[in-house]
Amino acid sequence: MADHGGKLGNPAVVGLAGFGITTILLQLHNLGLAGTGIVFCTAIMFGGLAQLIAGFLEFKVGNNFGFSAFVSYGAFWLALAAIWLVADLQAAGVAFVGKHLAVSAHDIGIFLVGYTIYTIIMLFAAMRIHGAMAFTFLTLLVGFIGLDLVFLAGMKSILTITAIDLLFCAGGALYMMAGAILADVAGKPILPMGKPWIAKD
Repeated sequence: MADHGGKLGNPAVVGLAGFGITTILLQLHNLGLAGTGIVFCTAIMFGGLAQLIAGFLEFKVGNNFGFSAFVSYGAFWLALAAIWLVADLQAAGVAFVGKHLAVSAHDIGIFLVGYTIYTIIMLFAAMRIHGAMAFTFLTLLVGFIGLDLVFLAGMKSILTITAIDLLFCAGGALYMMAGAILADVAGKPILPMGKPWIAKD
């Protein structure tokens, strides 16, 4: 095994990529530009599994923010894929999908509300890190609120603007990923991340 002088890789470069790319694919689906098949598979492998691995590695380097974010949103993608699978089985009339596994639009809305609450908490932490992180979590929160309204209030007319907002969110995640990789290979910061929105005491 090669000796890298004890240097550890940054798990965020994988976690941010998994979050960003899977979010882009889902929004392309919401905009009518892609089917659910590629989103389902990517949600399991990249948005889900890869983010979980990144989160567990953030734990090992002592980063509670990254640990919580990557594991929680990785679990989001795995849960969403499972919800889609159950809904498809339900629609196909598969016998074992009974009332306890039934999925409705209202239920999906409640699932999204849970993540909306979580994202509010993470946004306050993100605002103390840097501007790029705060922007990503703010647009994520706006996106979750939009999806809450789509599924719970039937406001399907806002799905397009919600998807566009979440594309900006995904862009923020990929921007931070690019910044971390470029800083590592160049030996200095290349992409500015911006000042924290809430100054540290």
